[in-house]
Order: sequence, then structure tokens, then C-alpha cells
Amino acid sequence: MNIWIVMIALGLLTFVTRLSFIALMERIRLPAILQRALRFVPIAVLCAIIAPELGFYKENLSLSITNPRLLAGLVATMVAFRTKSVIWTIAIGMAVFWILKSWL
Repeated sequence: MNIWIVMIALGLLTFVTRLSFIALMERIRLPAILQRALRFVPIAVLCAIIAPELGFYKENLSLSITNPRLLAGLVATMVAFRTKSVIWTIAIGMAVFWILKSWL
């Protein structure tokens, strides 16, 4: 029962936090430079999450061709630029990762 209270409280806190930004953006006008800068926040956060996962293999920094995560990430990046499709990027990136992991 105690875990449910924590889960509901955290869910409500997340909802209120996100709702507050949506509600405030209608009333407050941000400077143009700040609006332009905020457009890059999602990609910066995504890079900060993904980059360490690609660079580390077996708990060590591995920036070599023996790192299947790094190679699959590079292939997935090329697929993303070429196709602009999230589905193809994930599918081909995961397929390359599984193949490389079984070979290396």
C-alpha cells in the first residue's frame, strides 16, 4: 500500500510540474534568444543519455572498433540522417548491435 502512495504522489508531481510550464507559456512571453535556445534542450538531453551508453562497453571506456554499441550507434546515426525514420533507425541499429555482439 505504501508504494502506491509514493507512485501516485510522484505521478501527480510530474503532471503538475509539466502542466505548470504549459500553463505559464501561454501567459509569459520569453525573449526570442531564450526561445531559440530552448529548442535545443531535448536533443542535448538525449545526447547526454545516449553518449555514455555508446562509449562504455563492459564497464570500460571503449572507443574502438571492438565496441558493438559504438558501431551500432554510428550505423543508427547514419540511418537516421538518411531515412529520417525512427522505426528504421531503431530496427537497423538494434539488428546491427545484435549481429556485432554475436560476432565480437
